[in-house]
Amino acid sequence: MTSPTADPPGEIASLAAYARASPAAPWRRVLGPWPAEIGSSGLRADRHEGDGSTPIGVFGIGATMYGNDPDPGGLHYAYHRLVCGDWWDEDPVSPLYNRFVHVRCGTTPAFAPGSEALWTETVAYPFFAVVRFNVDPTIGGTDAPGSGIFLHSWIDEPTDGCVALPVGELLDVLRWLRPAADPVIEIEVSAARARR
Repeated sequence: MTSPTADPPGEIASLAAYARASPAAPWRRVLGPWPAEIGSSGLRADRHEGDGSTPIGVFGIGATMYGNDPDPGGLHYAYHRLVCGDWWDEDPVSPLYNRFVHVRCGTTPAFAPGSEALWTETVAYPFFAVVRFNVDPTIGGTDAPGSGIFLHSWIDEPTDGCVALPVGELLDVLRWLRPAADPVIEIEVSAARARR
């Protein structure tokens, strides 16, 4: 379990990873805590597309990890090295909203305005994991809560809603995560629950 917490509210939080031996066992911290960058609008339970906030809640981790750098090794997830034409669709009226999409290199897809050309984001995305926010179902349209929430590399400024760590700590977390353990990221205002 990974639990970033606002400290102070705004753009910097704290991230630590927790695990337990069984559902009845107490949580124990295994990584961190580390400073983490969050959205420019802080943490919000009622996040909306483009508001710059990081969502509060408990979310799974996507089945594939991505990055502009070569596979760092030690990952327990499939890894996709980004290439020209790899996008994250962030257009709330697109049928592929909040999904990874590949188009032919040099093509500008209809969803491009407001979406991320992932291969161009070399500072933020040497490596990243997808936080399963606004999936199953994905809600688009005017009430869209948002898209493209990632655990990615430190960028020296607030994120657009993602959680960012220095690359060494990011790789520690990405290598620690195992799909068989059904890991989640819990984003909350207080760390009190994780310490119980």
